[in-house]
Amino acid sequence: MENITDNSNGIILYNEVMSEMEDVAGLLGLSDIYIKRLKKPQKTMTLHLPIMMDNGEIGIFDAWRVQHNLFRGPSKGGIRYHPSASLDGTIAHAALMTWKCAIVKIPFGGAKGAVCCDPKVMSDVEREKLTRRYTWEISPIIGPEKDIPAPEVGTDSTTMAQIMDGYSIFAGYSVPNVVTGKPISVGGSEGRRDAVARGLMYVLKEVARERHIYLFNSTVVLQGFGKVGKGIARHLSETGCRILAISDSSGGIYSEEGLDIDAVIEYKNTNGTLKGMPGTEAINNDELVALDVDILIPAAYEHTINKDNAPTIKASVIVEAANAGISREAYHILNDRGKFVLPDILVNAGGVVLSYFEWVQNKQEFFWQNVEIEERFESIMVTTYHEVKSIMDSDNVTVRTAALKLAIGRVAEAMKYRGLCP
Repeated sequence: MENITDNSNGIILYNEVMSEMEDVAGLLGLSDIYIKRLKKPQKTMTLHLPIMMDNGEIGIFDAWRVQHNLFRGPSKGGIRYHPSASLDGTIAHAALMTWKCAIVKIPFGGAKGAVCCDPKVMSDVEREKLTRRYTWEISPIIGPEKDIPAPEVGTDSTTMAQIMDGYSIFAGYSVPNVVTGKPISVGGSEGRRDAVARGLMYVLKEVARERHIYLFNSTVVLQGFGKVGKGIARHLSETGCRILAISDSSGGIYSEEGLDIDAVIEYKNTNGTLKGMPGTEAINNDELVALDVDILIPAAYEHTINKDNAPTIKASVIVEAANAGISREAYHILNDRGKFVLPDILVNAGGVVLSYFEWVQNKQEFFWQNVEIEERFESIMVTTYHEVKSIMDSDNVTVRTAALKLAIGRVAEAMKYRGLCP
């Protein structure tokens, strides 16, 4: 058994991320040396992981760990298990993590890991074997002061506990801060659950106040219903928003009166899909993004909003919860149509903020109370939004360009002061 990696989408994403970086570097007046260095990751490890499958066959899985930038501190980034994973895509996501850490002033650089596999068709035993083999192979380049993985698409807190355990075996003692996103029982932090959703809500509430949007009873469409999507739906519902439609990989569901989010989550958890949920209408992705609502939130995979469906979007505010959820062409179309688009590196940075909190608490061997965590968290997300808004207003640029100017400028400043090794 051997997986086959299709790198075509990864190449497209890499080219988009780097082209965008070059444009912003030009606005910042950065010299070519910065651009050349930011286009290339500092470290890349390519792996081929053999494991014994449940049927007795040997599976060999392509895998990577990419450390894009280490100038602001150890690198930080999730590990993705997905059949579309590729090297170029992993490099692109690692670069986005560099911008994301910098925008919220977290002293990390960006990294990303990926294994080309389909975890949905693998047993728990097969996934654990794969995780432990991957940990074994990347152990020389990860560590609390080197590179700190976290969960991402296809991985979870159990995956992180297994990585921590494997790494700790090599070290000869427990090393909880080698990863973040762990269960609380092995050093995880309070407040880590739904961190992306809560961070997104802090930013969205600021935008709503400034743009005179009354969130209570506002209409929302949510594209993607994994861990992040469920958290976003839950928090939107608690705020009083009416979520008219939600989609997952099986398709979408729609209710003109608004979906009962608790019932939707229960149905998804029980059936593993949204398809066929009683009391809802089926809706495809093209119909979903074109619904006449106040807010659209892409929270699935990259480029689900693209040049083909961007012209049909009626929502006035688009919140890019997924990493690279909106293609560059789609961004231009939406901006030209006067849509207010909140970019991924801003609105989904809550995950890395809470990861940083967990890492700090592990280093201190002292854990904070939930109220203290939430106060610090809200302050960082709100302050970051207003820093971005200030650049947007002063430079007359889009929210995304302002966010990238802030982030890339901070990375370039760190590179300038640290200089070149001989």
